Amino acid sequence: MTKIDQIETMILDIPTIRGHVLSMATMRSQAAVLVRIKFSDGSEGIGEGTTIGGLAYGPESPESIQSAIDTYIAPALADWDADDVNGALQLLDKLVRGNRIAKTAVEIALWDGLGKRLGVPVSQLFGGAVTTKMPVAWTLASGNSETDIAEALEMIETRRHNIFKLKIGKRAVRDDVAHVARIKEAVGDAASIRVDVNTAWSLQDARWGLKGLQEVGCELVEQPVPARYLDAMAELTSSYEIAVMADEALNGPEDALAVATHRAADVFAVKIAQSGGLKRASEVISVGQAAGLGLYAGTMLETGLSTAAALQLFSTVETLHWGTELFGPLLLTDEILAEPIVYRDFCVEVPQGNGIGVTLDPDKIEFYRRGGSRILKSAAGE
Repeated sequence: MTKIDQIETMILDIPTIRGHVLSMATMRSQAAVLVRIKFSDGSEGIGEGTTIGGLAYGPESPESIQSAIDTYIAPALADWDADDVNGALQLLDKLVRGNRIAKTAVEIALWDGLGKRLGVPVSQLFGGAVTTKMPVAWTLASGNSETDIAEALEMIETRRHNIFKLKIGKRAVRDDVAHVARIKEAVGDAASIRVDVNTAWSLQDARWGLKGLQEVGCELVEQPVPARYLDAMAELTSSYEIAVMADEALNGPEDALAVATHRAADVFAVKIAQSGGLKRASEVISVGQAAGLGLYAGTMLETGLSTAAALQLFSTVETLHWGTELFGPLLLTDEILAEPIVYRDFCVEVPQGNGIGVTLDPDKIEFYRRGGSRILKSAAGE
């Protein structure tokens, strides 16, 4: 029996290519918690846990993720049967409440190790891939209309992206709608325009916002009101033709069932980290499919490591009605993988290989490791 020998964690700090403006914070760097699990047969598995916007976005931070793994999860899994991934997940759900991103990081490493030992990609462990590439969106989040327009037109010209999600919610609703209208007018029919409000609007703001966004040609609005307001989400979903997508409201399959039962969304933004791992994300997908809702592969702005894990899972889904936004590595100034994930022809390609299909660049890991050979100073948010 192959057992878990050791679970190691570290935090990487990697700058972003530009300020990434959310309704609650401006990101200028990304902190990713990397997990390496060493097994008794000499094999290894790697995983990652990443959040966005610090504690302004959700209850976990890079520091809390690392602490939860080192203090609670790693001791609980000492000498555990390495092939019993489901058993490990059930144990962690009993011993560790919440901490979905921390669990995700460890789970990815467990699946990666199992896939490598069996000589198969992780997608095979979830029934097998049905596609090798998926449409991929890009987020326009500079906050400046002209900057976003120039960025969008360049992406279309180079055939990297023709789906754009705009981060809005920091300004007045009227100003946000005008911002979206300018970008939609500039790209015309060459691209799909969507928005993410990140829970910033009240119900009254959202009524005006959805009406205005619909009129200017926006196709979808993501989480316009706080996650707990399912009745408000249901009202907005039933009142407008523009699609309403749940994101922050989805923290695992139980939340997915509640959203579906309330008819509080047209689309699920499924994130492996927010769901609590690949297995829980697969259950969120199943709820969405059973309810007849659209599916979208979301991101927590992960590095290529966790992005590869997400691609393994989403490659097993027959129909992603709204595509993916698995562009996380492209937002970072540097690549930590030995072989980067491929983005071309408006799609992202699923890494080919055993486990999650990628390996780390050890020099880059050491360079960006917090407390390692280089100290990164992140600029204050605007």
